Amino acid sequence: MYSNEEYLLELLTESGLIADRDLQQAKTTKKPTETLLECLIKTGVVSDEQVAQTVAVNSGMEYVDLNGFAVNPSLKGLVPMEVAQRYKVVPIGINGTALQVAVADPYDFETLDSLPHVLQPDLEIFCSTPALIKTVQANIYGNEIFGDAVTKSGGGASDGDAPIIKLVTNTLMEAFKNGTSDIHIEPLEKDVRVRFRIDGVLNDVEHHPKRLHSSIIARIKIMCGSMSIDEKRVPQDGRIQMAFNGKELDMRVSVIPTNNGESVVMRVLDKSSLRLGLSDLGFLSDDQDTFEKLITLPDGIVLVTGPTGSGKTTTLYACLNFINRPDRKIITVEDPVEYELAGINQVMVKEDVGMSFGAALKAILRQAPNIIMIGEIRDLETASIAIEASLTGHLVFSTLHTNDAPGSVARLADIGVKPFLIASAVRGILAQRLVRKLCSECKQPSGLSERELRSLGLEASQLFNATIMGPNGCNKCRQRGYKGRMVIAEIFKVDDEVRNMINQQLTTPQLRKRARELGMRTLREDGVRKVLAGMTTAEEVIEATMADGE
Repeated sequence: MYSNEEYLLELLTESGLIADRDLQQAKTTKKPTETLLECLIKTGVVSDEQVAQTVAVNSGMEYVDLNGFAVNPSLKGLVPMEVAQRYKVVPIGINGTALQVAVADPYDFETLDSLPHVLQPDLEIFCSTPALIKTVQANIYGNEIFGDAVTKSGGGASDGDAPIIKLVTNTLMEAFKNGTSDIHIEPLEKDVRVRFRIDGVLNDVEHHPKRLHSSIIARIKIMCGSMSIDEKRVPQDGRIQMAFNGKELDMRVSVIPTNNGESVVMRVLDKSSLRLGLSDLGFLSDDQDTFEKLITLPDGIVLVTGPTGSGKTTTLYACLNFINRPDRKIITVEDPVEYELAGINQVMVKEDVGMSFGAALKAILRQAPNIIMIGEIRDLETASIAIEASLTGHLVFSTLHTNDAPGSVARLADIGVKPFLIASAVRGILAQRLVRKLCSECKQPSGLSERELRSLGLEASQLFNATIMGPNGCNKCRQRGYKGRMVIAEIFKVDDEVRNMINQQLTTPQLRKRARELGMRTLREDGVRKVLAGMTTAEEVIEATMADGE
């Protein structure tokens, strides 16, 4: 009710409004869910108004009686509903350029410090009772104040909302319209830069005056609901869930302090990717057939490798969608759980309470799953449990951070896994990268330069039956020439011969050479096929597969 109730009770006692015997009686009669002050007000020892007036006098604020307060509809737009709800505040008037508001708890210093940032700097703050504040909120916002808002975690914005609310909301809406995967809000020396990552490429889209920076960050923190507005010294993480044009949108938010102020990155979690099949990811038919055979084996480990941002998690989800049936129990261990998958049990890692990957894996093995997905194999404990599970009849999916598929063998050995266990457990490894797809509406015939031919290992004669295409630009792709991304992949199958090589502890180059002799295509070779098919460009493939060209 009040953030400093003990001090307030002392004030009320000193002023003679309550006696020691009243306090003692309240201690014996109050309900477990009540505070002492609530009990005193309920039993009529002291009134709401007397408490609020005492608070106002001792905090240097003016008390305002909101009984019968006439609602001015224009005030609604000056204090957004989510701000009113979170800070227990209502707008009550305008005095020149100053916005007049009433608060329920003048001892809540976080609220008093935050309001100038989330509303406007020129404020006149009054005190009223919590009950009257709620009544006026209900009169101003109607049913909205009970949570029927656009933003699930922190409220939404309407046409009448304050300028900062509109600015942030418009930025988010524009990002969604453009198919943005990450929104970057970065404080520079003299302004605030907003960038969108679209199809893997950062685009500079907006610059705002530096004076707006703290208000923009405060608004984003409010939308997250779990972040402290006043804490600016340490990183914070949160989540925003919104509805836009009937579509549910989800963002993972990271705030970190920099030398110019707090920087924000909002990762847009596109739930439409949950419905993607392997063919939607960009696999050509032969690779898709090979990979489908791997992920439908009864046991063993299937790994997906690549750097951060290469689409590994999306590929794993596509695998789970492909093999998910009512007669199979699938459990995932993730850090964090980004998407909820229908019909699949998902466990989130929580290191602070001892729920590590290893601890979670030990627990879920007692749940008798058929299939296990581990977000990432990071250490020997996780790897050992995953291998044990695969050798006892479970199919295990996971990821590793390696540059290519054969390199995963050395990576597992580096963290302490014995070669014979790697050979026994691993069934196949997929290495992947993402390249931008040419827009199907506006791509146009193109050619390859001598440099591109050399980089891709092609001869001019190999282009006779090819369909080389290049970017153009249209309204569908917003003049970029590209729309969406797809996988280029190499699939390393672990057969009997490869198992023998792993047991003999052959080096990664030796494994790679033998795998290619057995038919494995490299990342660049798969990219070349997609360039020749007119799906992407040589530039995209060369940039994504620099290591292959060395």
